[in-house]
Amino acid sequence: MGFPKGRRRLVMAVAAVLAVAVVALVVHRVLAPAEVSTVARGEYPAAAQPAAGVIGRLPAAPLIVDARLRVYAAHRQVYADRPVTGRYRTSPFWSYRRWPAELIGVVASGRTVVSRWSDGQVVALDASTGRVRWRAGGPAPAEGGAVPRRTGAATVWDPRGLYLTDLADGRTVLVVTGDSQARGVELADGRELWRVDLPGPCRSDVGTTVSGQLIGLDTCAGPATVEFRDAATGAVRERWRPPGGPDQLVVTPLGCRAGRSDCPGLRTSGPGDADGRGWLLGTGEPIPASALDPTGATLAGEQAVAVRDGVAVGRSARTGAELWRFGGLGPARVLAVQAGRVHLLTEANELVTLDPVTGAQLSRFTLNVGSDGTGWAPGAVAATDGYVAVERLREPVDPDGDDQRYYLTAEALILAAT
Repeated sequence: MGFPKGRRRLVMAVAAVLAVAVVALVVHRVLAPAEVSTVARGEYPAAAQPAAGVIGRLPAAPLIVDARLRVYAAHRQVYADRPVTGRYRTSPFWSYRRWPAELIGVVASGRTVVSRWSDGQVVALDASTGRVRWRAGGPAPAEGGAVPRRTGAATVWDPRGLYLTDLADGRTVLVVTGDSQARGVELADGRELWRVDLPGPCRSDVGTTVSGQLIGLDTCAGPATVEFRDAATGAVRERWRPPGGPDQLVVTPLGCRAGRSDCPGLRTSGPGDADGRGWLLGTGEPIPASALDPTGATLAGEQAVAVRDGVAVGRSARTGAELWRFGGLGPARVLAVQAGRVHLLTEANELVTLDPVTGAQLSRFTLNVGSDGTGWAPGAVAATDGYVAVERLREPVDPDGDDQRYYLTAEALILAAT
């Protein structure tokens, strides 16, 4: 015996409403913006003091934070593992995930890790716990740019539009830029210091200086001009062109602390020029530094370092006077610099680390792990806290190839202590 016809219709209607409600709830849970923070449960690790040599290989580019953690970027997640000397990537120490926003940049200073997202949000995390310290709205990220590859190196080692710089009073400023706006935020608490409008894609970022300025390249009207914007106030302090420089400028920051942040020098050149002109940065106009003119020369503290004919030469960046020589390298190049270290890479993929002040060798070893060998080309590289991490690319390098063709192995990153 069934339900009467009218009651059956009522039951069917109620069931349909409940089904729609369930579907709506599921859709909301799946599609609604979400944030998942998994904080650390263990203790913050002590800084390691490893012996010089290869530590291990990793599938993702590590951002070394506070000499204690490795921080990584995923499509919609920033996470950390420990110890910093781990041979392989381990289970996350902490993790922060947002959806549907995409992670587009990460920088760190001390125990603060800052993430920037495709919806403009900027979120600062405590490195020791993974807890959110503060959130701030930022300008919309610039359009275009290269699509990040699977290692996330561009996101953690060279995040465009996300920079740090230290002020003379000891504060650290986070500068966030897009095509149409820039903002300065105090790193300690996320307080906005300033915001200014930008002219659009005809102006591009170069980086920040060690003296607390944002460097931009303005090509909007007339010859390309370099602008220096005060990171404390947002005001443009200098607009400068290298004397006799070409109308179209290529500006490359030199000696930066990390990525394009806190850079003490730069090189200007024309498109396609083999050499350019080197400059030291301070509070006024850039100062000529001829020791930085050659392509491949870089700045390590107060020293300009370049390799010519198998010999590394250190010179005073201010006077050009030769300070030291280190030979026996064969074909080699300057790979990276960090405080108190300049890293050279030989043709055989030996990593040679020198003291930039004296030229004394600090360490020398082959960048090889397991049975991978040394038949690879270096890709992106980062150096900080005594560590060097290098992407290993398959030879011959195919910049347009997919990730499987582009990288040497699935664990493409090699990490070393120097």
